[in-house]
Amino acid sequence: YLLYRLRRHLYELTHADYPWLTPHANNILSRWLRKDHVGFEWGAGRSTLWFAKRCKFLTSVEHDLFWYYRISRSIRAHKLDNIKLILAKDKESYVGAIDNFEDNSIDFILIDGKYRNECALKAVRKVKAGGLLIIDDANRYFPSPSKNPRSRSLHKKIETSIWSDFLKLVEKWYCIWTSDMITDTAIYVKTKSN
Repeated sequence: YLLYRLRRHLYELTHADYPWLTPHANNILSRWLRKDHVGFEWGAGRSTLWFAKRCKFLTSVEHDLFWYYRISRSIRAHKLDNIKLILAKDKESYVGAIDNFEDNSIDFILIDGKYRNECALKAVRKVKAGGLLIIDDANRYFPSPSKNPRSRSLHKKIETSIWSDFLKLVEKWYCIWTSDMITDTAIYVKTKSN
């Protein structure tokens, strides 16, 4: 586990502007993202600027006032005008921030903040066919072989019934499960038939 942590730390030092996702997930996203993509994320951070530099428009929802102001300053410093940063102070406004989007209208959605299971359920309808739904720290919610002590081991059940509902909705989607043995990032690709 310590060797995995060291490897992760070295990756973060050498990729300081990349999202806090697995290296494999970042590699996939680097190749997949296009300048005409519209994205949405729950949980602002390093991913916010990284996505915004690679897509047409990004909506980012944050609940923490400190992170909201920190990311706001970074957006201004980088002179990015293709980001809508939302401060959502309660659960309803946080989870419901995506309700303003039409179904099948978003190219990619990152779930990396609070209320992840409820956000995932909302996100399923909003992703375009061929689009991506990215769940960071998926090893905390779904059984995985990850070595992280906070992971759900393979013999445990899914964390909540809401996650079970989510998995039923995406059972025909293609899933790319990435792991650095510290954290896992699951990338679900919406099939054209859903």
